[in-house]
Amino acid sequence: MKYPVKLFSILILTAFALSCQDKTKDLPDIPSSYIGEITIQMTELMIHDVTNPPLAARFFSYACLTGYEIASQNDSTLEDLHGVLNQYPDIKKPEGYPEQSYQLSAILGMLETAKKIQPSGTELQSFEESILDSCRRMGFSEENIEQSLAYAQDISKEILQYAKADGYNLISNYPRYTPLEIPGSWYPTPPGYFAPVEPYFDTVRPFFLDSAAQFKPEPPVAFSENKDSEFYKITKEVYDVDLSGENSEIAAFWDCNPFALQDNGHLMVGMKKISPGAHWMGITNIACNKAKLSFSEALEIHTMVAVTLMDGFIACWDEKYRSNRIRPETAIRKYIDPTWTPFLQTPPFPEYLSGHSTVSTAASVVLTHYFGEEFPYYDTVEERYGLKARSYSSFTQAANEAAISRLYGGIHFMDAITRGQTQGREVGHWILNKLNKKA
Repeated sequence: MKYPVKLFSILILTAFALSCQDKTKDLPDIPSSYIGEITIQMTELMIHDVTNPPLAARFFSYACLTGYEIASQNDSTLEDLHGVLNQYPDIKKPEGYPEQSYQLSAILGMLETAKKIQPSGTELQSFEESILDSCRRMGFSEENIEQSLAYAQDISKEILQYAKADGYNLISNYPRYTPLEIPGSWYPTPPGYFAPVEPYFDTVRPFFLDSAAQFKPEPPVAFSENKDSEFYKITKEVYDVDLSGENSEIAAFWDCNPFALQDNGHLMVGMKKISPGAHWMGITNIACNKAKLSFSEALEIHTMVAVTLMDGFIACWDEKYRSNRIRPETAIRKYIDPTWTPFLQTPPFPEYLSGHSTVSTAASVVLTHYFGEEFPYYDTVEERYGLKARSYSSFTQAANEAAISRLYGGIHFMDAITRGQTQGREVGHWILNKLNKKA
């Protein structure tokens, strides 16, 4: 049978298009667990670089957003974030990569951004090579890999431009923060007497919040040296904490202080600890693996938790340097017991609000939306740092424990904890509402 030339050309083009589609359709699926593996590798670098908690959340956010953007361009179940996140660009899908795997591109995109944005990011190159080797064993061709990587690099460049515009790079131009030497204000604490962490983090562009001060809490309990005052009562509450039984275990498990030092006689040694955000990214990975979520589902949840952590830190840090309140360690030594030391080392920034209480609560709100009110799991995140796993019946239970751990650890007053939880709930619900999800 003879076909007209025009019809024959159409058939040839159709066959070619179908063959290209088949090449991508037949590619193996990337395990969703790879997403969490990348955040674990990022966490290890953050420990190496002693990355502070707010900055750690920023790193996670932009890495995850890169993967999410790639996946959303190829999976219609994922929402386009243009018009949802503040100033998020309208990123067009790159052309010319017919044999790329969007899942592989998403993984490589996360790594490309992490390599560029983290100080020791180039250390991730060997991990990337191990992923590519595993992909070859799965059946990916060199053409699949090359196109997937090129696609990933294109999107990573867009996300890095978006990150550059968030204002963080301008912070170095601000004047050096000097502690206020007035009664009741924060002052560096032993043993490191570190300078205050990220005093201008509230100037960074949030992802969902209208402003850093959108959920400004009520002022903290007023400082007073009077023993009949409310401030003295909450100070004494920290001093009188019972560390017997499980309380000390809870405090240690949720320590998450990358600035902790150990005094070994004549030498101060840094302890290997992760940030609060890294802990919650680890919990997110545990939950996604337990629920056996698809690649896109797991990537969406990792991304939404990461950006929630970032906005939570921005809101909390806005208040920290406004109220600039003294830490329990300083107050107790001056007004109650000069020999007292907290169970945990005091982090180097003002006390009110509790950052862990804020971001843990915000993350738990988002995770509860995706997994439900009751989601029992074992938190094994800290096992690699010498702490045994703990079990939880829900993310809310875990967040509540993370919050009260700050009282047990001797590093926060109770009003900073409860109002941090309030702020965290407000941030979490705001983000779900902005995503048009039932909060």
